[in-house]
Amino acid sequence: MTPAASPAPVPGPGPAFRTVHPIEEESYRILRSRLDTSALPPLTRAVTERVIHASADLAYATDLVTDEDALRAAHTALHRDGVPVVTDVAMVAAGITRRPAVCRLAEAAADPAAGLTRSAHAVRLALAETGPGAVWVIGCAPTALLELLALAAAARPALVVGLPVGFVGAAESKAALRAAGLPAVSNMSEKGGSAVAAAAVNALLYTEEIP
Repeated sequence: MTPAASPAPVPGPGPAFRTVHPIEEESYRILRSRLDTSALPPLTRAVTERVIHASADLAYATDLVTDEDALRAAHTALHRDGVPVVTDVAMVAAGITRRPAVCRLAEAAADPAAGLTRSAHAVRLALAETGPGAVWVIGCAPTALLELLALAAAARPALVVGLPVGFVGAAESKAALRAAGLPAVSNMSEKGGSAVAAAAVNALLYTEEIP
C-alpha cells in the first residue's frame, strides 16, 4: 500500500452509541497519513485499521488474512442475531468493549495425561455453555485455537479471530485455521495478542451499518 491520506471517518456507530476520543481521532488521522487503506472493502478496512490502531504496527496491513464475505456474515451474526462472543483469556474479553464475552479459563484445568492444556479445556467448557454459532476470539493460546479446530464440527463458528502470539505454535495454529476453511481473521506471522484480537472484534461491533 502507498502512503496517502484518506478522508473516511473513524469506524464507529456515531455519537449516539459511542463517543470517539480526540486522541483516537488523531491516531486514525496519523495512521491514514501513513497508509492508504481506501481500496479495502469496508469491513476489511475497519478490521485492518483497528488492529493497526491497537498495535501501532503498520505491517498488519499485509500480515492480516481475512475475507470480506466472512466479515459481513459475522457482522450480521453479531448485530442481528446477537450470537455470543467467546475468548480464550480474560485479557481478550476485557478488551472487547461492546459485548460481554464468555471466557472459561478460570474454571478450566489441564490434564497432562490426556495431553489437554488448560486453555484447550476452557474451549470445551465454553462450547458446552454457548453451543454452536458463536464468534470465537483467540488472542493468546495456540492450543486453544487448535482445540477449537478439533471441535469445529460441533462449534460451527460464525467467525474465528485467530491471532495468538508467540514463538511456539502460534504461526502454525494460524496456518491450520486457514487450512480448515472456517470464516476467520488470522495473520501470517508469529505476532498477535490480546489487544489485536479484541480490536478485530471491536471493529465489527463498532460498525453499526456496512456502507
